[in-house]
Amino acid sequence: MILSDRDIKKAIDTGRVKIDGGVMPFHIHASSMDLRLGNTFKLYEHSKFAILDPKNPETFQGRMRMITIPEGESFIVQPGEFVLGVTMETLTVPDDLVVRVEGRSSLGRLGIIVHSTAGFVDPGFSGTITLEISNLNRMPVALYPGMRVCQLAFEQMSSPAETPYNLKLGSKYQHQILPEESRLMNDAEFRG
Repeated sequence: MILSDRDIKKAIDTGRVKIDGGVMPFHIHASSMDLRLGNTFKLYEHSKFAILDPKNPETFQGRMRMITIPEGESFIVQPGEFVLGVTMETLTVPDDLVVRVEGRSSLGRLGIIVHSTAGFVDPGFSGTITLEISNLNRMPVALYPGMRVCQLAFEQMSSPAETPYNLKLGSKYQHQILPEESRLMNDAEFRG
């Protein structure tokens, strides 16, 4: 069951869902809530490295450059480019809700997508949301820190998670603040 606007407001007002960074009334819609784009981005240094190989973590660890955009300036996403961004807000999810991250239609119509596959926030997660931003357009698109960039839909689970993300051994992205690069090397199938 997806939470309605009145239930999203109630969850925030009672502290069941925590949003640090401020929520304006126009951020909450009938069945979702918008989050804003932060000012930090990470880009792969593709001109310096040949491949990203999950069996060889050294091929993707430390291969990104971080850029912080000054207030009032834009970040230009080039056609075909892939960058990591982050939400301004920090989200804390209770152990009986799951959150789906989706792009905003208005940005999608410019060719901007905000997640490749990571459109799911586990119960018990707390942190900013790393956005996997791509430009499908043939033209560059300017993104501005502080603009609404994604929407969240909250879904009630059938029961609280037995092992929510915050209690899961090896939860790789708990309490992240910056856009976090892949920690695939911490997965059981890739550890030595």
